[in-house]
Amino acid sequence: LGDILGRKRLNCGVIVPDEFDGNILHSTGLEGLTVEYCRMLSAALFYGDSNSTNITTYTKGDNSGFDALANGTIDVLGGARVEKKHDFAISGSVGGFRFSSPYYYGEAEVDDFSSFALATRETENSKLFSSFVNILVMGPLYAGGDNKKYTTSKEPPLLKIFGSDFPAIWALRDASKYVKKYDELYKENFGDSEARGRNQLNMHRNPQMHSFPGLG
Repeated sequence: LGDILGRKRLNCGVIVPDEFDGNILHSTGLEGLTVEYCRMLSAALFYGDSNSTNITTYTKGDNSGFDALANGTIDVLGGARVEKKHDFAISGSVGGFRFSSPYYYGEAEVDDFSSFALATRETENSKLFSSFVNILVMGPLYAGGDNKKYTTSKEPPLLKIFGSDFPAIWALRDASKYVKKYDELYKENFGDSEARGRNQLNMHRNPQMHSFPGLG
């Protein structure tokens, strides 16, 4: 985390379909949603600046995205399908990966039980950054659980777990200046549809997305 702050730039990878041929910055769907999370993470790291990120695409059909993450070309990989095989070391020199809480689920109606998250390297030096990423992913979900929450950028809590003198203490507030609620993100990228399946927030108890079809 300190290295990224010192560099003043976040390198964010986005997994895209093999046939993708367009401008990732103007995409919608899962790719567009992932770009929003890259920008939100940038805003959280760099005092509200959502443009301090280099966004690079990697095709879904190969392992290039995880290779780039493993060798340090990128700091975080978005649109990554959560799979158990990535929890383990790839080789003696390349460890496994950590996944944030999912921010998008496949459609159970068509037997797609996939979940997609932000992936980071699983190394001793990256544990703090992995925790930071996961907290930021949960931000829009938490804000979406109550329409009265986060109406201004001053309302999200300070992240004191990273130390009171660390810039990340303002992360949620800085990120909220760029984007506030998961519902807004979803509508922008998938349309205003009520049939959201497992991507519907649980508004009755916690604002977590349903991770299992038919529950909640």
